Amino acid sequence: MNFHVLTLFPEMILQGMNTSITGRAIARGLLSIEAVNIRDYAFNKHQKVDDYPYGGGAGMLMQAEPVYLAYESIAQRIGKKPRVVFLTPQGKVFNQSMAREMAQEEDLVFLCGHYEGIDERVLEEIVTDYVSIGDYVLTGGELPAMVMMDSISRMVPGVLNNQESGETESFAGNLLEYPQYSRPEEWHGKKVPDVLLSGHHANIEKWRREQSILRTARWRPDLLKNADLTNKEWNEVRQWKKQWKSEADRKDSES
Repeated sequence: MNFHVLTLFPEMILQGMNTSITGRAIARGLLSIEAVNIRDYAFNKHQKVDDYPYGGGAGMLMQAEPVYLAYESIAQRIGKKPRVVFLTPQGKVFNQSMAREMAQEEDLVFLCGHYEGIDERVLEEIVTDYVSIGDYVLTGGELPAMVMMDSISRMVPGVLNNQESGETESFAGNLLEYPQYSRPEEWHGKKVPDVLLSGHHANIEKWRREQSILRTARWRPDLLKNADLTNKEWNEVRQWKKQWKSEADRKDSES
């Protein structure tokens, strides 16, 4: 998997990604990360890549030509027009299924904007995907690009020591991850659930499934509409919701 990042701050990308799991995957040749400095393709001695927007308005806009030439340097080197992800609050919100799908690409380009944005003409020319990591505004696209690369990397075969962990973590199957425990068996008066100490794998899997559904229903109910639940599990969700509403109403009456 080859990541290419079009950015004004290449050191930010390289320092952030050459650590932990992604850093080890790079060292093993499972991933490669290239940060292309858009300023290197500016036509002035000061490497200026921004200018005032036509029609007026606050702030500056990244110009089309340096961005395009930086993109072209990648396309020519790899011999094809790559998939280009533009990080923008206007894009589709990134999720686990998108990470899994993008992990199938051989080359993936991330375009990081700054200032008030990028000239629309170059976006129309090169961008294939408009993606957001949430409904808020950041200084630039570098942090969202790193978030996406980290998530996508985990779906690349061999990157994780135990590939199963990439498929059973939070959001797999549109369910949040179940609670987990380690030694000691009791800490601050809180004990590990007996089922996890039983050694009965079928009961453990049943408990974990139930806990994943419960957590999702409580914290991220929006995910449940796409989760594959049995009729019995849906009935349990409805019972939990009634119980939580009753508890909330009682607290309101007591306050």
